[in-house]
Amino acid sequence: MVQDKVALVTGASRGIGRSISLALAGQGAKIVAVDVDLQATEEFVAELKEQGTEAVAVQGNVTIADDVAEMMKVAVDTFGRIDILVNNAGITRDALLLRMKDEDWDAVLSVNLKGAFLCSRAAAKIMSKQRYGRIVNIASVVGQMGNAGQANYCASKAGLMGLTRSNARELAKRNVTVNAVAPGFIATAMTEALPEAKRQELAAQIPLERLGSAEDIAHAVVFLASDNAAYITGQVLGVNGGMYM
Repeated sequence: MVQDKVALVTGASRGIGRSISLALAGQGAKIVAVDVDLQATEEFVAELKEQGTEAVAVQGNVTIADDVAEMMKVAVDTFGRIDILVNNAGITRDALLLRMKDEDWDAVLSVNLKGAFLCSRAAAKIMSKQRYGRIVNIASVVGQMGNAGQANYCASKAGLMGLTRSNARELAKRNVTVNAVAPGFIATAMTEALPEAKRQELAAQIPLERLGSAEDIAHAVVFLASDNAAYITGQVLGVNGGMYM
């Protein structure tokens, strides 16, 4: 599906980003793994190489334009092109509205939304010249439905969906598609640390009666990044077990 394509994944060393990178690699993609944690990223890339995947680790902060430019340069210098960009890097700084600090609002919007803007802008220049590209943004179900205590996170993910649609319109004529995947409640290290009663409470909100897995998200990303999705752009694919319809 993505054989020999070059995929740059932000926030690649852990969680959903790691699963996305593994899924793309499993379908034959070459991986440019980007993360602020260089050691973790290098260790992950070493694992990928042991499995036979061509990969390179890049330390970078998606909120800094110079770092983003360096990510793209490493990708092109190493593999000659960038076919797939997955804007996965994201953070949370949860608090109720009346208690939310300015710096927590700014940090979340900077990483989750500005970071995707900077990476998309830089990758689009390369993809437009190639006349080929796939950009997949990782949004969230709470950007669609809202969630108490996450005004900053919800706003960033809702903004990311708007960015997806706008960029899709601009880049379509260059054969570059732009889509988003909106995960629901996903089983991660954070949810595993919750009491069993709380996990059951979360699952009860979902028609499929279970939390999703990082692999569920990765499969959706691989599809949107592949030529099987060549006629899909500007869409938000909900992977949420029916939690939001």
